[in-house]
Amino acid sequence: MTIVPQMNLSREALEPYWLPFTPNRTFKANPRLFVAGKGMYYTTAEGRQVLDGMAGLWCVNAGHGQERITAAIREQAGHLDYVSSFQMSHPLAFKAAERIATLTPPGMDRVFFTNSGSEAVDTALKIARAYHRARGEAHRTMLIGRAKGYHGMGFGGLAVGGIGRQKRDFGPLLPGVAHLPHTHNREHQAFSKGQPEWGAHLADELEAMAQIYDPSTIAAVIVEPVTGSGGVLPPPKGYLEKLRAITEKYGILLIFDEVITGYGRLGAAFGSTALGVTPDIITCAKGMTNGAVPMGGVITSRKVFDGFMNGPESAIELMHGYTYSGHPLACAAALASIDVYEEQDLFARAARMASYWEEQAHSLKGEPHIVDIRNIGLLAAIEVAPKDEPMSRSAPAGNICFEAGVLLRTAGDALVLSPPLIIEESEIDRIFDTIRKAVRSLS
Repeated sequence: MTIVPQMNLSREALEPYWLPFTPNRTFKANPRLFVAGKGMYYTTAEGRQVLDGMAGLWCVNAGHGQERITAAIREQAGHLDYVSSFQMSHPLAFKAAERIATLTPPGMDRVFFTNSGSEAVDTALKIARAYHRARGEAHRTMLIGRAKGYHGMGFGGLAVGGIGRQKRDFGPLLPGVAHLPHTHNREHQAFSKGQPEWGAHLADELEAMAQIYDPSTIAAVIVEPVTGSGGVLPPPKGYLEKLRAITEKYGILLIFDEVITGYGRLGAAFGSTALGVTPDIITCAKGMTNGAVPMGGVITSRKVFDGFMNGPESAIELMHGYTYSGHPLACAAALASIDVYEEQDLFARAARMASYWEEQAHSLKGEPHIVDIRNIGLLAAIEVAPKDEPMSRSAPAGNICFEAGVLLRTAGDALVLSPPLIIEESEIDRIFDTIRKAVRSLS
C-alpha cells in the first residue's frame, strides 16, 4: 500500500497533535505543513518548493530522500522489525557500532545506542557518575555545563543546559550542577570568521570552579564543541584545548555533545576531529541516520568502558538502557547513512564548501540591522538587532525568508543556518541573497 500525504487538513484534524516547541494555537490557525522532501528541498502542502537551510533540524546531512537509506530501512523492516538488546540483540547493532568506531577519534571505540540526543546526553551523564563510582570515587557526582548550552530536554540535559527559558517551567532540576560562562562576546568577536581569536582565557573559569567546589567532587564537564541552538558560537582558538588540559589535570571526564557537530557538519566525521581535541565521551544523534529514523549514541573511550569491566563477568556492568536501544531499523539507517557519507565523500565536500559558505555569509556585513555574523564549517548565524522586544526583527525576517522559499531557523535574535552537506554554490547564493532582501525590508 502506498501512503499518499494528506494535502489539506481541517482545523479539527489538527487539534489532537500537541506540537513540541510550538505555539500550538498560532500554528493551527496557519499551519506550515510539508508533504515531501528530496535533495535540498521540501514540498509544502500547497505544492511550493522550499530550500532547506536547516537540514531538517540540523540532522538531514545528506539531503532528503536518499534512496540507499530508504531502501535499507524498507529491507530491514521486511526481515526483522524489532528485537530487544537486553541480553540479546541482532547483527546490525554490532555492525553499526563497528562502523561508527571507524569514524571517531583514536581510542573512542565503544558505542552505547540511544534513540535521541536527549537520551544520549542523559546516558552520558549517568555513565560519567557510574564510571567514577566503579573506580571507588563515588564522591565525584558534580556535573558542569555551560551557559547557552543545549543538551536536550531530559532532566539531566536540562540541568546541565544553559538556556534559562527552557528550564523555567520544569524545576527543580538535578542538584549538584554548575555552569561555565558562555564564550560569546560581541565586543571582541563580532564578525569573526571561524574560531574567534579572543576568548581562550574563558576556559580558566573551570580552574576557578575546581577550586570552589573541590575538583575531587566533579564527575564531568559537558560542552558542545560549537554551541548550536544557543546561537552558533564557535569555540575561541585554544579554548577547548584548555578545557581538555584542566579536566585531565583533575581526573574529570570531558563530554562533547556532538549531536549537531557529528557526521560532517564541520568538515570531518566529528567536531572533535575537526577541532583537534579528543574528549572522554561523545554524544551523537541527528546525522547518525540522516534524520530518517530516531537514533542516538554515546561513544566512549576504551578507558571509560574498561572502568566498568572489573566486577563479576555475569553482572550487568551498567544498569541502564532503552527499549529501542539498537533498534534494527535505526541500525540499518545508520549503516546506510555512513555508506552515503563515504560514497559521496560528503565530509570532505563540506570542508571544501565551507570557504564559499563563509564568504557568502560575511557578504551580509553592513546590511541593515545585522550586528554579527558567525560561521564554522557549514554552520552560520546572522544576528539581527531587535527593534524593541527580543526577536522583533529576527522572527519577521525568518518568515519573510520562508515565504520567499528558504527555510531557516531563528534562535533568539539570530537567523541560524545548517544546510545539508550536498548544498551547491548556487543554493548558498540563494540563501544569503534571500536573507539580504529580508533584512532590507525590515523597519
